[in-house]
Amino acid sequence: MEQYDGEHDYMVPEDDWDRDLLLDPAWEKQQRKTFTAWCNSHLRKTGTQIENIEEDFRDGLKLMLLLEVISGERLAKPERGKMRVHKISNVNKALNFIASKGVKLVSIGAEEIVDGNAKMTLGMIWTIILRFAIQDISVEETSAKEGLLLWCQRKTAPYKNVNIQNFHISWKDGLGFCALIHRHRPELIDYGKLRKDDPMTNLNTAFDVAEKYLDIPKMLDAEDIVGTARPDEKAIMTYVSSFYHAFSGAQKAETAANRICKVLAVNQENEQLMEDYERLASDLLEWIRRTIPWLENRLPENTMQAMQQKLEDFRDYRRLHKPPKVQEKCQLEINFNTLQTKLRLSNRPAFMPSEGKMVSDINNAWGNLEGAEKGYEEWLLNEIRRLERLDHLAEKFRQKAAIHEAWTEGKEEMLQKKDYETASLSEIKALLKKHEAFESDLAAHQDRVEQIAAIAQELNELDYYDSPSVNARCQKICDQWDGLGGMTQKRSEALQRTEKLLETIDQLYLEFAKRAAPFNNWMEGAMEDLQDTFIVHTIEEIKGLSTAHEQFKATLPDADKERLAILGIQNEIAKIVQTYHVNIAGSNPYTTITPQEINAKWDKVKQLVPQRDQALIEEHTKQQNNERLRVQFANQANIIGPWIQTKMGEIGRISIEMHGTLEDQLTNLRQYEKSIVNYKPKIDQLEGDHQLIQEALIFDNKHTKYTMEHIRVGWEQLLTTIARTINEIENQILTRDAKGISQEQLNEFRASFNHFDRDHSGTLGAEEFKACLISLGFDIANDAQGENEFARIMSIVDPNRMGSVTFQAFIDFMSRETADTDTADQVMASFKILAGDKNYILADELRRELPPDQADYCIARMAPYTGPDGVPGALDYMSFSTALYGESDL
Repeated sequence: MEQYDGEHDYMVPEDDWDRDLLLDPAWEKQQRKTFTAWCNSHLRKTGTQIENIEEDFRDGLKLMLLLEVISGERLAKPERGKMRVHKISNVNKALNFIASKGVKLVSIGAEEIVDGNAKMTLGMIWTIILRFAIQDISVEETSAKEGLLLWCQRKTAPYKNVNIQNFHISWKDGLGFCALIHRHRPELIDYGKLRKDDPMTNLNTAFDVAEKYLDIPKMLDAEDIVGTARPDEKAIMTYVSSFYHAFSGAQKAETAANRICKVLAVNQENEQLMEDYERLASDLLEWIRRTIPWLENRLPENTMQAMQQKLEDFRDYRRLHKPPKVQEKCQLEINFNTLQTKLRLSNRPAFMPSEGKMVSDINNAWGNLEGAEKGYEEWLLNEIRRLERLDHLAEKFRQKAAIHEAWTEGKEEMLQKKDYETASLSEIKALLKKHEAFESDLAAHQDRVEQIAAIAQELNELDYYDSPSVNARCQKICDQWDGLGGMTQKRSEALQRTEKLLETIDQLYLEFAKRAAPFNNWMEGAMEDLQDTFIVHTIEEIKGLSTAHEQFKATLPDADKERLAILGIQNEIAKIVQTYHVNIAGSNPYTTITPQEINAKWDKVKQLVPQRDQALIEEHTKQQNNERLRVQFANQANIIGPWIQTKMGEIGRISIEMHGTLEDQLTNLRQYEKSIVNYKPKIDQLEGDHQLIQEALIFDNKHTKYTMEHIRVGWEQLLTTIARTINEIENQILTRDAKGISQEQLNEFRASFNHFDRDHSGTLGAEEFKACLISLGFDIANDAQGENEFARIMSIVDPNRMGSVTFQAFIDFMSRETADTDTADQVMASFKILAGDKNYILADELRRELPPDQADYCIARMAPYTGPDGVPGALDYMSFSTALYGESDL
């Protein structure tokens, strides 16, 4: 049974209620017993029950009572009269209540229930069981029948000889019921003593235990199940659902709390971040180094299948391999900025990655990767178009060459015959006329030879991989054609020398040959055109082909008249032969074309016309579908593209115009980021539309200026920009909390920074930064000393020499300038408390006064220092401050 929804038809004959099966006496008996027991298991809660399922529900009273019990809702007040109209009213109230629960009842009416129709009554009860006992079962994203089956399979999986695959024969041996009971109440059944070859004992054991200890009434008979080749599925499902409801409430998941691990020391965490940066940077650069040569490879393939595989590999790269690397690159920059912020807060030197692994190095390598990627897809699509065109031309060349070769077969031997040397006068005249007909045929084939040569030339210009064989075949055809022309000329000259033989030639034979040859060529050309393959990419192109085809069909009546005229010539010849008893040896001496051949080819042309019609119709349908895909993609792209551009502009304004506390700004940015991430399903939907377009080999779309690549790049830039903005706010919070900067100071710093950020880029150039410092009271004169001081400040705020200062670096600098004096006083006070009357500190004193992890961290750095009295491992004030805070101005 399919998952239930509001519009599901529970009574579709081929799905849930097979009326033919209800006619099976064995199954009807099982259903009567099971459904009766199930109804009584609920009716007994009200102190009543039923004995005969089709009789006891006829007045509708117990039916309404049953629905109230299983639904927990009150139905309309029943009619207490005994007349038929009262019963029908009660049953209709019950059926209307069932329908109000989203169940469609097909072919079940109140009159049938009131009349005691057993088949309809059982069907109605089965619908109630489905809706109220089985529909709400849900196991691992499956529901109803599938969910109940999956629950049974999960519960019985550990038991040998139990393989639940359905709700009929899988339960015949009774082990499935016993396994369900033993899984939840192992004390009730000794499962190890059960035997698969004793189903009666197994079934009766399960039924008796369920009724006695689990309050599940006995709904089945072991004899009915064992004695039936295929037990009734609905009866089994009804009984098994009772086990599910009996056990589902008893299971409770156990939860365990995970303890929070101790936070590592700040310096230890920084060292781990440095190692992680080096490792991630190395992996990313190595991946870029391996990928760029693959994207720069422009070596074409010889077959369409190979090029399509390359295109599929490139799509996998775009869809599967590159997005994780984009995330790694973004995360790498975030980790780098976070690490630098933590180092500044700890008064530690800025982190300098290994050579070649700077953020700028990674950005340069990434730019090279995108440069190599830019033209690769366009090259792939152009190559596929080229191969598609080549395959079409090659097939056309083979068809035309085969037709020509078939036509030329035997022509050289015919032209080289010397039969005119020994022939009689009449025979020589016949040979001359036949030769004239051949010359007409030869001239008619000139166009085909020229077409073959033109196609071969185009294949060479398009660099077809099998050009040598094409050229060889074309050269052979051309050489043979030239030879045929020379031999034709020689034979013509020889025959013309016997001009007297032409007087007795039969003009009718000649007329037939002359008219039959071009008509035959026309039919061959028509058959060739009708069988010619075509490739189109737009509806306009297929309409053009259809128009040309209709024009061709318009010529068919005139062609049929010509055919009848040609056949009339042959009939006239036959009439003359019969009238004048002319002795003619063989067939028409001027042509090999026969009336039978003309009729056969004509029939072939008429047969090919509707086939061509069908091919054009199918191609037209295909192009209509392609146009629908274009419009479908364009509609979404024209919404998503401007949306991304709008969001990028909003983020730029937010980063400059943010107000309130940093926590408020961070909360607002994260909510804004969530709103952007929630847009991802629309991007995925557009990816699906783009995949359909690519699979249909659609190469252009006039309905939109956006491509999927534009959307992907914009989406990645949008996610990266909001992540960086959030990271800046987090680092500002770290700086504020560590340095004790007030919100008013931060607002003042932000206002000064924004004032000098003229281009609203989020960074200050060197001159802008200098002007900002002067406005805040820094004394930076326009002399050598002032330039040196400014250079020192720039080395602090721009250690990587990027030529610009971020707001985070500006905040770090301002907080450091205001906090250095306070930090030195705190270090001196801490040293005096720990040292007491001495001028140094020992390891044991640190362990006694500091937390264990911090004490171990300081002691590990005591080895290089020796106290003033030569005491090993002792720290004086300068050594103490250096061990805690590193080399600094302290």
